[in-house]
Amino acid sequence: MHIVTAEQVASTLSWEQTVEILKQTMIEVSKGRILAPLRSMMPVSDNNLMGIMPGSMENPPVHGIKLLSLYPDNPKKGLSSHQGLMVIFDSQTGTPVAGLEAGALTALRTPGATVLATNHLARKDAKIHTIIGGGEQAERHLEAFLACGNAKQIRLWARRPEAAKALLEKIKAPAHVSVIDDIEEAVGGADIVTCVTASPTAVIKGAWLEPGQHINLVGSSVRKYREIDSEGVALLRYFVDYRASTNAQAGEYLDELDAGNITRDYIVGEIGEVLNDDIKGRTDDIQITAYKSLGVAAQDLSVSWAILQKLGLVDSE
Repeated sequence: MHIVTAEQVASTLSWEQTVEILKQTMIEVSKGRILAPLRSMMPVSDNNLMGIMPGSMENPPVHGIKLLSLYPDNPKKGLSSHQGLMVIFDSQTGTPVAGLEAGALTALRTPGATVLATNHLARKDAKIHTIIGGGEQAERHLEAFLACGNAKQIRLWARRPEAAKALLEKIKAPAHVSVIDDIEEAVGGADIVTCVTASPTAVIKGAWLEPGQHINLVGSSVRKYREIDSEGVALLRYFVDYRASTNAQAGEYLDELDAGNITRDYIVGEIGEVLNDDIKGRTDDIQITAYKSLGVAAQDLSVSWAILQKLGLVDSE
């Protein structure tokens, strides 16, 4: 069995290639051509968790499991908050093919999926983009949108402004990327707002939102966490990556459902249904669309398989 390092995972596919792979993947998800049991989360110590994500796909013929430790304080130690291994099997023979560094894989497929959803839900004339967060996912989302987008201005806000400034220096961000110290100012006037925090309480307030915006809620896959308040939830045209995980793990959705503020039909649909033209995404320039990303095993499987193909470790046909 081959071991694929974090450096290989991060450098083998371009952002454009990753987005294209995920487009077909999310269509497969919404057509029911995958098996993706819900992510299991096990407390380890303090606020740390271990996650287990199995899955299987018909196209490509692959199955596997992601074993992941989620340690929110790791960035303070210079480590990724996601540590683990993605084990890939060839479904035609059952043979374990490779183990890929799971933190780097998560940091690749998650922004790729966000870019994909944004391309199909945001207004076509969207030019101002705000990224909320200062960690690894903020960094990788910024890289992805710089590579794939056409934003005239990208704003970055983090609880610790020095972390946001360090991020810009690290990636040598171009002049149209800047740090905004006030979050309300960062959200106001933005066409696209991407939230990638590990906050247990709402970061985005509905009072700040404006007609025509698109909101990506990406930062948390834990039931007890949410990134937007009740007023904000009430304003959204809400799309998800995978209904099954949303119904079990999407904090803002389940909180409002439990409170009786919304019903099950609040979810407009999965992003794969939009990509396959089964449902409409944005239908006018006034709606506030949203994409809830919890991550689905098919994303890890398809991107891993493409990496293995590029590296010549599996058949490219």
